[in-house]
Order: sequence, then C-alpha cells, then structure tokens
Amino acid sequence: MTELEVTGTGSGLHESGKEAEYRIGFCLVPEFSSLAFISAIEPLRLANRVAGRLIYEWYCFSEDGEPVTSSAGLAFPVAGKLSDIPALHTLFVCGGLNIQSHSTPPIIATLRKAASRGTAIGAICTATYILAKAGMMKDHRGTIHWENTSGLREEFPELDITTELFEIDRNRFTCAGGTASLDMMLSLISTHTSHEVALAVAEQLIHHRIRDGHERQRMELRARLGISHPKLLAAISCMEENLEEPLSCSNLAANVGLSTRQLERLFQKYLGRSPTRYYLGLRLDRARYLLTQTSLPIIEVALACGFVSASHFSKCHREHFGHTPSEERRVTR
Repeated sequence: MTELEVTGTGSGLHESGKEAEYRIGFCLVPEFSSLAFISAIEPLRLANRVAGRLIYEWYCFSEDGEPVTSSAGLAFPVAGKLSDIPALHTLFVCGGLNIQSHSTPPIIATLRKAASRGTAIGAICTATYILAKAGMMKDHRGTIHWENTSGLREEFPELDITTELFEIDRNRFTCAGGTASLDMMLSLISTHTSHEVALAVAEQLIHHRIRDGHERQRMELRARLGISHPKLLAAISCMEENLEEPLSCSNLAANVGLSTRQLERLFQKYLGRSPTRYYLGLRLDRARYLLTQTSLPIIEVALACGFVSASHFSKCHREHFGHTPSEERRVTR
C-alpha cells in the first residue's frame, strides 16, 4: 500500500516498527455528521495517550479519495479512496444527511469485501442505512438516529432496529450519532483495554459518565415539551406510540383516565390546540421524515402515518406545511 496521507495515532507515539493493536478505518460519505465523527476519533486518540502505548491507529477514506464535506460545510481530508483501504480490525461508515443518496454501489461492495475478510463493520449516525442496504445487518441488532428510525423500519421490516443509544452486537457496531458515538467508543475501549482506561478517557473529555447503550436517545417528554402534567404527558406518549393506527380522542382519554372534555381542556391550556390537531401534527412530522429519508412511495408513507388515502394525506400535508408531499420530496433532493 502506498504511503497514506492522513493517519492518526493521536498520542505522539511513533515508535519505529511498532504496530497499533487495533487499526480502525472511517469511510466518510458526503454530508456526514462532523460531531459524530470527531466524537468517535477523539476517544481513540486519548486512549493511546492515557495508556501510554499505541492501541489505536485510524485512517479516513472517501469513495474517490477526495476530501469530503460534512453536513456543517467542513471539508475533511482523507488517506485515500476505497480501493486503498488496508486490512483493518474495524471499518466504520460515517453518515449524516440524505443518507439514501450516498448509499452507493462502491461503498456497499467495499463493506461486503471487508466483512468477508473478517473485518468488524460499524455505522455512525445514519450510516446504519448503508449497512442495511449492503445486507450487513441481517441477524444483528442495530440502531440509528431517532429521526431515521421509522424510515429504516419501514424499508427494512425484517431487521431488528432498536431505539438504543448504541448497539454492539458481535461484529456489528452502530450508534445514533451525535455524542452517542463517544459512548460507543468508550464501551469498545473498555473491552479492548480496561474500564479504568475508558473512565480516564471520559474524564479527559469532561464526559461525566459513560452512558450505557440502553439509554434513550431523546430527552424525556417532560423536558422536551416543558410541561409536567402527568396525564397530558401520558396522552402524548400514547399518541407517539400509535402513529400508524391513530387512536380516537375518546380512546386516548380513556387510556389516561380522563374524560374527552378534560383531555381537550388540558391540550388547550398547555399546548394551545386540540388533541386531534396535535396528533395530526405528530403524524405529519413523521411523514416528513419518511418522505425525506426514505424512497417509500407516497401512498406507503401515508398509510404508515395513519392516513387512509394519498389524497387525504396530500391535503393535510399542504395545509400544515404549505406544499404537497411530492413537492417536499423534490425540494429536499
């Protein structure tokens, strides 16, 4: 292999003839999340520093060997193109926005080839979609950013897609993105070295505790909405769990131990709208994610969000967002 332009040991450890214990590759796709990527690399750098030896070495690649621009507009240099990828212990794909359009045949072929050689395969943020497309997630649990969970489940209903912060299932590593990649890497560092090294790395990062993979991705409803009424929160939670087959207002009220009138008063008082209107907004928000993050036909998006027909869905979408579902998809792409 030719001399790589961009590699990392991140600790000042450049002992002649020394090989890293773990060689990690990162395949960057356009519009990847720079925060999630950096959150994955920094723990590796600090693990070398804390342990005082060369545990990790990493390399970055792109499909064509050219710098890759992240979703934040930052251009990252790489070591080479996909054909330059050497033998690795683990290969991560780093995703972000518009992941479908970046799931290309060369990347899928590279993942399959690496897996056939025994390389562990990982995904950061939305790149779990690429792993699913490549057939890498069969019989493995995986997770993805919460915004993309419903879309991935709709497109790959046979897969076990969870809402965990990160999933480590044998030789498949996936995380929700953002700072979840930091916790996933700390978990791997703990396995590769010791819990003490992982804790020391977390302290260097001013990360007050190592989060477990089973922790939720999103803030609790109470914090997200800024309300604390328990029955109102229970009703909203019930709505979020029943988007494909919406419950009637009377059923929602009964589920949380209220009359329909009491439920309507709570929504008006705390949220300034009726339960029906709020519920419709949740369903349309989910539909918007499916339109922009999947290639599902519009009628399938409509049915997945509780609309009885494409025309009814289109009418509601236009009233809520000011344009039709097809216009939403066209503008986004």
